[in-house]
Amino acid sequence: MSLRRRGPAVAALALAAALSLAACGTGGDAGKGAEAPAGDSGKKVAQGGEEFGDAAEKTAAMGTDAQPGEFPRTITHALGTTEIEKAPERVVVLDVGELDNVASLGVQPVGYAPTEGDDGIPGYLKKEAGNPKSVGTINSLNLEAIAALKPDLILGSQLRASDKYKELSRIAPTVFSIRPGFTWKENYLLNAAALDRTEEAKTKLEAYEKKAQQLGTDLGDKKPTVTMLRYMPDKIRLYAQASFIGTILRDAGVPRPKNQQIEDLAVEISPEKMDQADADWIFTGVYGDPSKTKRDTAESNPLWKDLKAVKAGQAENVPDETWYLGLGVTAADEVLDDLRGHLVK
Repeated sequence: MSLRRRGPAVAALALAAALSLAACGTGGDAGKGAEAPAGDSGKKVAQGGEEFGDAAEKTAAMGTDAQPGEFPRTITHALGTTEIEKAPERVVVLDVGELDNVASLGVQPVGYAPTEGDDGIPGYLKKEAGNPKSVGTINSLNLEAIAALKPDLILGSQLRASDKYKELSRIAPTVFSIRPGFTWKENYLLNAAALDRTEEAKTKLEAYEKKAQQLGTDLGDKKPTVTMLRYMPDKIRLYAQASFIGTILRDAGVPRPKNQQIEDLAVEISPEKMDQADADWIFTGVYGDPSKTKRDTAESNPLWKDLKAVKAGQAENVPDETWYLGLGVTAADEVLDDLRGHLVK
């Protein structure tokens, strides 16, 4: 990923393309979009329509040409351009990715919208994020609560809250990325541009990338294959390349089973197809209440017990809030630490 700021002409072209992106929302790593059959490998989960795969490149072209410390500054983003008059001091964030982004840059937001069913601030961000007030959830924003906080900047995404953009913009300058998920690095730089903290964000991303590369080096030439399996209500997913965890594994050079080497968020399988999760290692997450998922059914299945990773004792539960719900550099850094602990002998 290039960390340099793009010029206004490129940004304008990217903006025009981004405006055609269909918006939709749901909990978890990404949105709910059209689903296409994927033969024996299960069901691919295509997120965000035709523009899904281009979201990172388009977001990278957004931002500002303002110099460090220069205000007012104009930010080009997924839904237009926004002028920020002065350095923001009261920031409201509308998803965990934006929360991670601002907290990692030393900004404690005044308001935060967590995922539905979440308890609030993720445990790994509680110290850095402070005590922001609740402003509803990502899919049910409380506009009155946001306005009452008198923010001078609102950060969110088109996929999560495009229908609320006009109302939010009347409350405070609002900057939207296209979507959360595999675009987390580009979103980070976009948020940093709005906060006038671009150089700090670049430094943190460069440190993350160096750490990921070192993990790959330390794993050596014979790297184990890794399956990312997540239990959700009524769904079992094998996470693929175009996901937050997918980008981390790719950055570290960790190989994936063939059915997860696709440029989509995930492949959906049933308990009767658990053999498709086979790999040297399986890392499982659970979204929400485990009793409302098919985890017990799936893991009592003889197909599960016959998997290579299960037989080798290399099927591990991992924190859902960082590996799957995490959408920022702080979560990515913790995932790298976890991967090292499991994979490096």
